[in-house]
Amino acid sequence: MPDVAPASGDAARLAARAELDRLWAAGRDFLGCEAAIMGGAMSWLSERTLTAAISNAGGFGVLACGSMGPDLLEREIAATQALTQRPFGVNLITMHPQLDDLIAVTVAAGVSHVVLAGGIPPGTAVRAVKDSGAKLVCFAPALVLAKRMVRSGADALVIEGSEAGGHIGPVSLTVLAQEILPHMRDVPIFVAGGLGRGEAVLAYLDMGAAGAQLGTRFAAATESIAHPRFKEAFVRASARDAVPSVQLDPRFPVIPVRGLANDGTKRFLEHQAETLRRFQSGELTKEAAQLNIEHFWAGALRRAVVDGDIEQGSVMAGQSVGLVTAVQPVAEIIAEIVEQAVSALAARHTIAMRR
Repeated sequence: MPDVAPASGDAARLAARAELDRLWAAGRDFLGCEAAIMGGAMSWLSERTLTAAISNAGGFGVLACGSMGPDLLEREIAATQALTQRPFGVNLITMHPQLDDLIAVTVAAGVSHVVLAGGIPPGTAVRAVKDSGAKLVCFAPALVLAKRMVRSGADALVIEGSEAGGHIGPVSLTVLAQEILPHMRDVPIFVAGGLGRGEAVLAYLDMGAAGAQLGTRFAAATESIAHPRFKEAFVRASARDAVPSVQLDPRFPVIPVRGLANDGTKRFLEHQAETLRRFQSGELTKEAAQLNIEHFWAGALRRAVVDGDIEQGSVMAGQSVGLVTAVQPVAEIIAEIVEQAVSALAARHTIAMRR
């Protein structure tokens, strides 16, 4: 069969562009951006520079509050607004002791979207966001919780699979998407975890997602403030290098965190074993032993991101780190993902034209 004429190829790409716009129209409209690609909120990384860069490139940046207090958050929001005129969101941790004050600072600054993460948001927090007129985004780790979040007032949801970097749940995105997307059509849902190419994003758009959230690829972006050694580790790593933290004893829970295996992860196992020995010998109480385990990683993410200690620090990364092949500008990353999705759609249209 002869090749499709160039005019047919052009028509296929135009149709593909239109189809992509249709598939993530709800996400684009909700976020107010050109590409329904959210930046994952990463402590020490999703600060003013990276957040603004993602929004300026046509995506939707999300500022990570993390452990910031209200005054620092207020300054960081203002600094971000000085770098971009486009919409961006602020991610707040529901367990933060000053959550109400952080919400007040965020909405007073005119931030259009508030992302509440780290657990089921309290009713007071939901009401404060809703009363301000800002849009509320919540994380949903299961269908029953997704429905509960929407009933409570969430305007959009993020479903994040265990392939993601940092703190993770137990279920993969492929399973979460099958559980949630066919049954939730009343609010935009953004998928996250292990995403690094446009074809994968497209697959979830086909299933009903409104857009995607990416973290790992942006962590290694040119505009990321991460230390060069941190970015180099991402470029060298394969998917199997990004592993969750291991719990040695169920009596001492370890919150699973996915990151690159290094000397620190090996020492954490040794630290747990030594702590268990001290507990069993009566040297430590159960409470003291738990705290001893939890404090091991204190400051470890900053050491990796800021200081470049990729051997002892916590190099949080998702399994999509295997798709990071170079340090690229944010705009290039977003354009690449969009182009991959468009090319995949264009191939479909080309096949249809040949029939």
